[in-house]
Amino acid sequence: MISSDIIIVFVSLFIIFIGLGFYGKYWRRGDLNHVHEWSLAGRNLGTTLVFFLIGADLYTAYSFVAIPSGVFAKGALYFFAIPYVMLTFAVALVAMPKLWTLAREKGYITASDFVKDRFNSKTLAIMIAVTGIVAELPYIALQIVGMQSVLTVMLAGYANSQMVQEISLLIAFVILAAFTYTSGLRGATLTAIFKDILVWITVIVVIVVVPISIGGFGNAFKAANSSYVTLPENLVPAYATLILGSALALYLYPHAISGVLSAQSAQKLRKSTALLPLYGIGLAVLALMGILVYAVPDAMKFLSGFPESSRGILVVPSLILYSLPSWFSGVALLGIFIGGLVPAAIMAMAQANLLTRNIIKEVKPSLSDKSEIKITKISSTVFKFIALGFVFSVPATYAISLQLLGGILIVQILPAVFFGLHTKMLKKTPLIIGLLAGISSGILMVEMANNFGPLTSSLLKTTFGPIYIAVISLGINLAISFGGSMMQKNRS
Repeated sequence: MISSDIIIVFVSLFIIFIGLGFYGKYWRRGDLNHVHEWSLAGRNLGTTLVFFLIGADLYTAYSFVAIPSGVFAKGALYFFAIPYVMLTFAVALVAMPKLWTLAREKGYITASDFVKDRFNSKTLAIMIAVTGIVAELPYIALQIVGMQSVLTVMLAGYANSQMVQEISLLIAFVILAAFTYTSGLRGATLTAIFKDILVWITVIVVIVVVPISIGGFGNAFKAANSSYVTLPENLVPAYATLILGSALALYLYPHAISGVLSAQSAQKLRKSTALLPLYGIGLAVLALMGILVYAVPDAMKFLSGFPESSRGILVVPSLILYSLPSWFSGVALLGIFIGGLVPAAIMAMAQANLLTRNIIKEVKPSLSDKSEIKITKISSTVFKFIALGFVFSVPATYAISLQLLGGILIVQILPAVFFGLHTKMLKKTPLIIGLLAGISSGILMVEMANNFGPLTSSLLKTTFGPIYIAVISLGINLAISFGGSMMQKNRS
């Protein structure tokens, strides 16, 4: 059982987190009965605030468990997450400032708003909105999986720990829903700053203290087996395509676009994006935790008490618990825990905007501004609890597989969104057909992979080696979108 010091620090810091969430209503006051004020903080966040918000948005509780978990279980293949984040921000610098400029000029709140206006197609805009909502749900669920890993470690040895864990998550999400409803993105921004400070402190302390305590990184790599951290030649195609596909997908997620559109100016957005690779350094440290844990006997002994399939997600909380002073463990574990709550809030808000603006308003164009914001706030709450119910009802490994499927789905909106920003040759009908072909082929290939393990379900075996399905299905989508648009242009 963990010490009372951990619980006291954890709860005390969580109370501060709650206070910041509710205080967001009064911070940089705006009329939160307007969608752009509630969901984009009035489009008025500066360089530092956008840096923290998008950092909290993209580096989540799931990052804290998934990458180290993959390295712990599978080795070097999971290091693809390190170079992919660097490529991601290059993609963002090309596309996002232009999207921000158009959004400010024309009042866009979502990517679907842009697509509807750019291609004069309600159908394509609705399809992109539905894709975004569906792809985002398992992403929220995985934040909860990350939060569960903290509670599992903290409650190990206590009677009825499973029930206490579920009650704790329910209470946390009720609080999250309450302050999100009242404070919108302002509350999420303040809590994002708090969360990121705790995360950075944790990353720095772990990478200094743990190697010193175990006698250096060499001992950790020796304990993990050196061949384990070398990428086999046959997995190089998987590694390369996971980097490419993941980099193209990340800024297409609705929550990432919400973070981008909250910026005060295109210039400040560029500056904050240029700074975001700093989080890639933090992610590299997180990946190393999947190796460091092998040299901490107490942590390994603790992990051995759990089924092999669930040990991975407990790696970082276990390493923290058995390597750091108890009071600091409370700080670090709270950082991971709220690292799930903050992005869950932003993701649910982004889903709600898509549902209200790009689906409901298309069915009922007469919807008033007052009704729009009310429905948006309520649906944001509903999406949070749908994800929570999903986590309570399915195994964590299945949730991870569905999130990877979500990545395969979301990258299919790239032709309409990213290329739509930079070329006028694309036409709505080929884009619609390409989107349908990309989604259906992606799902079909996942079925063909016939393996719902945490990573391998997203890889298709080919003559070149295993390839990330998102890249193949996007290739089909792009061929149809561009080929069909050229054919249509030649006919006219």
